[in-house]
Amino acid sequence: MSAHQSLSATSAPRRRSINAAGQAAGLWWLSDTAGAVLFAACLAAFIASWTAEALTAQAWGLLAGIVTSGLLRAGVQAMAGLSGQRTATRAKSDLRRRVMAALLPSGQLRGRLIGEDLRVAIDDVEAHEGLIARFQPLRLAAMLSPLIIAVAVAFASWFSALILLTTLIPFGAGMALAGLAGKAEADRQFLALSRLSGLFVDRVAALPAILAFGAEDRVARQIGGAAREVAARTMQVLKIAFVSSAMLEFFAALSVALVAVYCGFSLLGLLPFPAPEELSLGEAFFALALAPEFYLGMRRLAAAYHDKQQGQAAERSVAAALDLVHSVAPTAPGVWPDPISELRAEGLTIRYDDGICIGPITACWGAPGLHVVTGPTGVGKSSLLHALIGLARVSAGRIILNDADVAAGALTGLTGWAGQRPLLLPGTLADNLRLGGNGLEPQDLAHLIAASGLSDLIAARGEDLMIDPRGSGLSGGERRRIGLVRAIASGRPLLLLDEPTADLDPATAAQVIALLKDAASTRLVIAATHDPALIAEATSRVVMA
Repeated sequence: MSAHQSLSATSAPRRRSINAAGQAAGLWWLSDTAGAVLFAACLAAFIASWTAEALTAQAWGLLAGIVTSGLLRAGVQAMAGLSGQRTATRAKSDLRRRVMAALLPSGQLRGRLIGEDLRVAIDDVEAHEGLIARFQPLRLAAMLSPLIIAVAVAFASWFSALILLTTLIPFGAGMALAGLAGKAEADRQFLALSRLSGLFVDRVAALPAILAFGAEDRVARQIGGAAREVAARTMQVLKIAFVSSAMLEFFAALSVALVAVYCGFSLLGLLPFPAPEELSLGEAFFALALAPEFYLGMRRLAAAYHDKQQGQAAERSVAAALDLVHSVAPTAPGVWPDPISELRAEGLTIRYDDGICIGPITACWGAPGLHVVTGPTGVGKSSLLHALIGLARVSAGRIILNDADVAAGALTGLTGWAGQRPLLLPGTLADNLRLGGNGLEPQDLAHLIAASGLSDLIAARGEDLMIDPRGSGLSGGERRRIGLVRAIASGRPLLLLDEPTADLDPATAAQVIALLKDAASTRLVIAATHDPALIAEATSRVVMA
């Protein structure tokens, strides 16, 4: 199944709703075509009844009709734009929720830069606006309005209608070729933009390390090269857009010119061939007034054609990202009905996209209890913990919970997680401590805070201390303990902790170890660590080499 088909299949009701709303907006644009016919009819009749002496009552009525039809067209166009915009806003909101929910938990598993995922969730979703709000409604009008105009013109001058339809044939062939070329270039442009966004966000996040190692020039060259590629791809897209616009304007001008020459020469009796029909001034003016309207729907569509290319390229980008999530995503976590008695890993092998392979790993952890995973730095202790909750790809082996095989990541709903870099959200210290533990009584949370050694921080700086996602102003040990408090406060039966006592002085580390022993009396606690004091208190130890 292709990425585009996958997106269509996973969001069929949403797409049907969007298409229905787009057709409603398209009907507004068709109403504008009807208004154009009314305007031309009133204008032609007014010109035909014009006398130099005075305006007759009929002429005044026709003049009022001209003004009314003009105002009607303005109102219809405004309603068409408003209807399309409302549809696009609803569709973007729905799609962004789905994409964010799919991408955020799986970025590490897919090996994608955070900037690439942010581009998909923000920029690519936003790029759907032009496709939904403008192109899709205009497409219906562009298909039908030339036929409506041609039929209306045919009542006054069938030969003028034939001229208009004849110019449509080479125009359609040229636009089809331009559309095929534009699609390929739009896809390449979107890929280049995705790479640039991912690279830029990733390098900004790593800016302190870049400055520390003096790598500014190399990073600037990388970003510069990616930016030049985006510029080159954008110029290719614009070239095709300019060619298609020039082609449209040429045939639109040609059709108006041919109708004008035919009508004028027919009225003057100067046609170089036998006149195919008798034209009055009103009929000739009616045909000439509607000639520019014949290509107006397609000119509007051409103005929105870049929106279509961008929107469809974004749609394929979103679909590809969701397909990748589905290909690597673990089984959806659920609530395990029985208490955890044992967790085992048998021959677990972890393989990353760059070829690094960790394992096979075999371990058995009984519950309740405190267990540690030890080994040299870089041996894969964190990767083992990540694999248990679906943050690292398992290529072989089994994860067994209470004698039942479970998929990698299916333990997520049972797990309280505290990594080396805990997630911190913009807000107060109290907000971050309560994250995930909303059901915990205030006195119980206060006990956890005291047991983790964070009471001094709160006493000195207050619960209302504002912190940013980097945890600016907090030490590494304070950030780790915030993550540890949240993991324990979650009340989940499995705790996975990555270096919980790192960056702590011996006294504070002893407090944290005591807290972990207390938690391990009722839960399964697995910690990756180098700390000899924590290792000494463990029920079991897995040594990775």
